[in-house]
Amino acid sequence: MSEAQSQSHPEIREAVRRLCAAFPGEYWQRLDRDRIYPTEFVRTLTEAGFLSVLIPEDYGGSGLGLGAATAVLEEIHRSGCNGGACHAQMYTMGTLLKHGSEAQKREYLPAIARGALRLQAFGVTEPTAGTDTTRIRTFAKRVGDKYIVNGQKIWISRAEHSDLMVLLCRTTPREDCAKPSDGMSVLLVDMREAVDKGLTVRPVRTMLNHATTELFFDDLEVPAANLIGEEGKGFRYILSGMNAERILIASECIGDGRFFVDRAAAYAKDRSVFGRAIGENQGVQFPIARAWVQIAAAAGMVDKAAQMFDAGADCGTEANMAKMLASEASWYAADMCVQTHGGFGFAEEYDIERKFRETRLYQVAPISTNLILSHVATHALGLPKSF
Repeated sequence: MSEAQSQSHPEIREAVRRLCAAFPGEYWQRLDRDRIYPTEFVRTLTEAGFLSVLIPEDYGGSGLGLGAATAVLEEIHRSGCNGGACHAQMYTMGTLLKHGSEAQKREYLPAIARGALRLQAFGVTEPTAGTDTTRIRTFAKRVGDKYIVNGQKIWISRAEHSDLMVLLCRTTPREDCAKPSDGMSVLLVDMREAVDKGLTVRPVRTMLNHATTELFFDDLEVPAANLIGEEGKGFRYILSGMNAERILIASECIGDGRFFVDRAAAYAKDRSVFGRAIGENQGVQFPIARAWVQIAAAAGMVDKAAQMFDAGADCGTEANMAKMLASEASWYAADMCVQTHGGFGFAEEYDIERKFRETRLYQVAPISTNLILSHVATHALGLPKSF
């Protein structure tokens, strides 16, 4: 069976490839130089309906499963584009969809589906807490019909390009809770009303064009009606979104890995040194083949995790495994592709160096490899916690 035959959602994949063909390497190179948000690309994806595949039809979306969303993001990345500018639209709304009131869903989801609103920002990480989410300090105090929010967040991507943000904050001090994961709540923040009225957004320049920011909350008022679900149960609400996030980002890594293999194999066939194609040398072709094998194996894990998620099964371990395997496979492929191209791998015009920087992120975000291993050790193997 060929690769095309074995892949899921072939019609979606073909449509995404056609769309991405209008955004070649030159488009991304230009944006990358000046750290510009790919507004046109995001608008085109939105209008085509690809960012609303997970929103039910009753709210204006396609009502498809996570498997369809992984196909979209994989093909975006395999085409040389980058879904990082908008992938949060797929998983962030899951907190609203699963735990929001019917009134909240009716108000926001149809507008998100048609592109009238962007829900791109996911406010969880803090400078002093990192991935120890139970130690976040941003606090929302209930005063009448509103919450007063104070605190700080870091690495909040797309905050400058989002109308809404899902914000995790404490509503009960950690020391007053029976469990560390208790006492956290989720608020839906309207960024259009919040910026400069208690919310300050500060861009953080990084090694890639990822539009990430630091957020400062200073007596920001949020209507109590914007509380998602029950007060104090927000950590559980966020976890389901994190599983979707890890699976979707794993699919992007699969796309990156296949991009690198495609480029390396094509270059190895065409590049001639010492009178013959460099791809004839096993020292060149074996690393390319190994990258392909690793990506195929990781893709199987991504598919399994997505199927479990769509079936409503507990897939935390599988989501983490998928993200780890896919990110490591894409990073190996990236390094192999640079090596295959030699000096040309560092040249901007080949797009290899840009994608190399982009795929390196996923060894760290949205969760580091070491924390994944810790999760597997304790949840799958029953070993004692190390922290």
